[in-house]
Amino acid sequence: MSTASRTPVLDTLAAMTVDSVERCGLAPDLLILTRIAALAASDAPPVSYLAHIDPALRTGLTAEQLQDVLVAVAPIVGTARVMTAAGNITAALGIAIAVAEAEDEAQG
Repeated sequence: MSTASRTPVLDTLAAMTVDSVERCGLAPDLLILTRIAALAASDAPPVSYLAHIDPALRTGLTAEQLQDVLVAVAPIVGTARVMTAAGNITAALGIAIAVAEAEDEAQG
């Protein structure tokens, strides 16, 4: 396989995400909440949640709304996955904060 990109996997994932967003009729906040539910159901790692932090903030989602999604899916996906999801969301937030602080230090 030949590609001009140095990050073909990330580029593919980004293109898939853009295509999905363009084809989806959900409001942006509902789209993110739906994706968070899917991440919890699939036992996704923190980096998967990390990709949704900025879009969640841009749509004005609150921590309470994210908790509500986990509460809503708990009977379906189970307590273990919900607890893992909560921990992974927390880890992703920690990563996002550390990156933002590092960027601030580099600029100032």
